[in-house]
This record gives sequence, C-alpha cells and structure tokens, in this order.
Amino acid sequence: MPPGDLDKALCGIAFPSDENVIIGLDRADDAGVYRVSDELALIQTVDFFTPIVDDPYWFGQIAAANALSDVYAMGGTPKTAMNLVAFPSKTMDLSILRQMIQGGVDKLKEAEVILIGGHSIEDKEIKYGLSVTGFIHPKRVLAKKNLRPGDRLILTKPIGTGIVNTAIKANMVSEQLSEKVTRVMAALNRDAALIMANFDISACTDVTGFGLLGHLAEMVNGSGCSARIVSGQVPFIPEAEEFAAMGLIPAGAYKNREFREQMITIAEAVPRTIQDLLFDPQTSGGLLISVSNVHCADLVSALKNGGIADAAPIGDIIDSQEERIRVI
Repeated sequence: MPPGDLDKALCGIAFPSDENVIIGLDRADDAGVYRVSDELALIQTVDFFTPIVDDPYWFGQIAAANALSDVYAMGGTPKTAMNLVAFPSKTMDLSILRQMIQGGVDKLKEAEVILIGGHSIEDKEIKYGLSVTGFIHPKRVLAKKNLRPGDRLILTKPIGTGIVNTAIKANMVSEQLSEKVTRVMAALNRDAALIMANFDISACTDVTGFGLLGHLAEMVNGSGCSARIVSGQVPFIPEAEEFAAMGLIPAGAYKNREFREQMITIAEAVPRTIQDLLFDPQTSGGLLISVSNVHCADLVSALKNGGIADAAPIGDIIDSQEERIRVI
C-alpha cells in the first residue's frame, strides 16, 4: 500500500484500547505491545505479500524472515506464528504451495518459533506471510521514536534489493547475484537483535517497503530529534547502483521519495543513483539501530564478529525540534 494511504483510511476511527497497551495504534510502530504482567509483555505483528522471487521455497523463507523481523526490531523474542495464505488452488499445482509453506516452516525452525495455526483462502494471486507473537519485558521495549540526541545510527543489512529485484524481472541479473540477494532477504535479523541487546540502544526499526529514508523518517517524526545520514557510509549491494544508473527503479522508490521529500534535505553532491538507493523499497531488510555514541564502535565490531559483515555506522541523531533528515 502506498505510504500514507492507510493513515488516511483510518483517520477519525476510534479504536478500543486499555491501560495495558504499551504500543498501539495511537503511536504506530513496527508491532503492537501488550502488558500481561510486570515482567511480561506480548509483541504482536502480521505481514504478508506477493512473491518477491520465483522460487516458492525461497519466497516462503523470505516472507517468514520478514514477518519475524518486526519482533526483533522491538527488542523481543518471537515465540509463535500463524500462517496467512492466499493461493489459486484451482489453477496452480499444490506442490508450489507445499514448497512455499516448507520454506516458511524451515525459517521458523531456524528462529526456534512454533507454528500453531493459520488461515488460507482461494485467490487469483499468491500471497503468503505470518502473524507472529513474541515476548519482551515491558521496560525493554524498543519503540522507534525514542531517539536520543548524540546517538549514532547503525544499519545491519545492505540496501538495494528492490532495484536488483526489478533487474531480475528484466532478466538482467546473473544467477550468482540473484542467489546473493535472495539470501540477504531470507537472512533473519535474530543475531543482530541478540547482539544489540547487550548495548545502550534507544530505538530501533527494520527497513522494509518504505526504504531506508522512509523508515528513518518514521523514527524522526514525533521524536523531537533530527537525523543526519552520511550516504557514503551506507552499505548497499554494489550491482544495485549500476542498475539504478540504468533507470531500473521500482515504482515504490518514487512513491517513497514523494511522500517524505518535505522533511528530507539531500546535498547536491549526493549522486542521483545513491538517492534512489536510499528510497529503494526493501524486502526483509536490516535493522536500523540508534545506539549511544560511546557504544557505537563496539556494537559494530560485535555485529561483524557475529557474522553480520555489512553492519555499518551510517549517521547520527541531532537535537533539533525541526524533525528533519539531512543526507550528505
């Protein structure tokens, strides 16, 4: 759904709530959080989409990793999941459905999450995803808007998957690159979440359909802070810049730019191809972490030592009520 459309549709609706809702629709975040006791809160999220790759098994893996990511971004541990499936069973072989579900199940096993049910419907277009429930201590929830001036920003996965997937649809990508990007999207954010739990983190989100700058804008908006991104430090898939230079930009990137351009200033020296990468819609992207400046270098080192090779510091948080993003 295009950025902002859901907000317009929900405007004016009074939603039920109670005092145990820690994060709900009044302060949109990556997931909802409900306090069960003084020691336990539930994180609840749901996500599903149409196939992003041709291989049904890998599509299942990516969809599951993407759905689990919201719980990791909140600082929690996913525990249970329920399948959401739309499939044209009257026109498509059920072996495809089986491979897709198997991919999701294998990713859940990797994450040590239990599948406890789900729901399926007949549809002309395949859709798959998960509803996920996780656990967290009520006082350790990482809300995306809790930014602190002086914090550094760290990104854990390279960006550019939307542009590369556009090139894949145009049959312009090698088998090696296609496999590389598929594995990036299918990789869990679990290890990054476990590592960051040992550091002084103020806020976190995961980078998905709104692109890096779009999701950073969600963090900045209402935080009382601004942010600065150093474009040359942002990790990206090298081939994505080449495809961007050819004009292989997904429509979502243009929509992301249009929706947030009023709060983003980009220096003239930043090439247009890099700008397109910063707005590129991601699928199952990395975590965007706001960490104290004192702990930034140690966190990056710990992430790299933990196998997250692309983790990099990409900017900082500024004390500014303007709530803007500057890209240099």
